[in-house]
Amino acid sequence: MTSPRKSPARKAAARKASLETTRKWRRRAQARPDELLDAALDEFIAKGFDSARVEDIARRASLSKGAVYLYFKSKEELLRALIEREVSPVLARVGEMARNAEDPRATLHLIGRTAGAAIAQPRFMAIPLLVISIANRFPELVDFYRGEVAMKAKSGVEALVKRGIKLGQFHKVDPHAAARALIGGILFEALWAHVLRGPTKIGAPGWLDSHIDLVLNGLEKR
Repeated sequence: MTSPRKSPARKAAARKASLETTRKWRRRAQARPDELLDAALDEFIAKGFDSARVEDIARRASLSKGAVYLYFKSKEELLRALIEREVSPVLARVGEMARNAEDPRATLHLIGRTAGAAIAQPRFMAIPLLVISIANRFPELVDFYRGEVAMKAKSGVEALVKRGIKLGQFHKVDPHAAARALIGGILFEALWAHVLRGPTKIGAPGWLDSHIDLVLNGLEKR
């Protein structure tokens, strides 16, 4: 007995359902790296980098351990990808502000607010703190972070200070020292808030403006 032939409408409906299933599968596959990175960061925060296990990361992402390795070869690669996803874009914005600055003083404040909004977030700060915690055992990750994050931040601020000097907004100082003074105060506040858990105004409006004004104007009464 032959099976009844499907009507054109039923065939079209079946093709549409199959196409939608394929699209959903593709969207799901494309989202998996981000889901794994979210799960990895949760696991790193909860247990630390060394104690976090790939199988637990996979479980958080509702995947098998083998599926993790389809996207990332190791925990170090997961952390590197987190740096690229979470931290590098912030530094890219800072670099763009520095390169396009017409008013270096105002741009320094804008960069400060951008950095302040980022470091006020515990999940953002968890990534550099993870790098610091494993620095003596994973020198390649440290080199990567220095090149992708620290050097870009430092060179961006240095370039901005040099432009401010050229335009007559700042008096002649060592741009290297100025960048360290500006960035150092921000990093101390981040460590104070997220590691030492001290009382802080991090994230509050104006706290970084005060820091930048202090560096720009100094303590000495003129």
